[in-house]
Amino acid sequence: MGQPVVLMPKPMHATVAEGLSGHCELIRLWEESDPDAVLAARRDEIVAVATGGTPINDAFLDQVPAARIVASFGVGYDHIDAAAAAKRGVVVTNTPGVLDDEVADTALGLLLMTVRELPQAERYLRAGKWQQDGSYPLTKATMSGRRLGILGLGRIGQAIADRVAPFGISVAYHNRSEKDVDYEYYPTLVELARNVDTLVVVIPGGDSTRHLVNAEVLEALGPDGILINVARGSVVDEQALVDALRTGTIFAAGLDVFEHEPKVHPDLLTLPNAVLLPHVGSATVPTRIAMGNLVVENILNWFSSGTALTPVPESADL
Repeated sequence: MGQPVVLMPKPMHATVAEGLSGHCELIRLWEESDPDAVLAARRDEIVAVATGGTPINDAFLDQVPAARIVASFGVGYDHIDAAAAAKRGVVVTNTPGVLDDEVADTALGLLLMTVRELPQAERYLRAGKWQQDGSYPLTKATMSGRRLGILGLGRIGQAIADRVAPFGISVAYHNRSEKDVDYEYYPTLVELARNVDTLVVVIPGGDSTRHLVNAEVLEALGPDGILINVARGSVVDEQALVDALRTGTIFAAGLDVFEHEPKVHPDLLTLPNAVLLPHVGSATVPTRIAMGNLVVENILNWFSSGTALTPVPESADL
């Protein structure tokens, strides 16, 4: 028999192709002159899909009926209908663990930047205003004594909680269910927001969490409140956030993710109390290499043993 056939619909980090080299035949679909013809001709041979963001749904899976694993690059997998895949016996994997520290560091960086208005202060200096107008105005907020609420206390949420402890910041959280941790648990997001002054979003995207952080939650967070989002932009109602920032319903926001990336809500760009990053949470060379290697390891482990290393919850029983 020949080597197993893996489909890569769009370009991915180079470590994926390098790691799979010699272990399989890799179809780089974007390089084909007629991708549809290639899929039609090879549909019964493709046993695995490596993806970095291609939407994978029933219609896509119909084109690769022999596929038994979809290995995704990244923790978030809302571009994949994992439930539909599971019904077909197709395992979906992601890359948890290897990027937790980078994303947690980004969240902490956003919090520091937002609380202390560091980007605004830098712009003040670059514009020559320090010399012209004197010192940058005193900032109203401080890190010490803040009350942090974590929406989604998973690996990354725990890493964030560990990082804020030395600042004297208390931690509470909201999950679908309570965990065996020392942090205070709130059964609803509104209750959490009402009892903290900083809300960090670390939950997956998808239909079940779309606009979970809405106008009601932002109002509960209050005028001293800061929102940090390093998860998925779809979790936050961006228009409600814009309104809350503009009216002073909350104090500020630090965002690494947006609803319609790479497009950013134009009003966010004009608000001085919004700190914005271009989705760089895990964007370091070592972390991206580790993520690519985990994609490869999931596929190769599937070939050798029929099991995946990091299946998503919907695939846990496969």
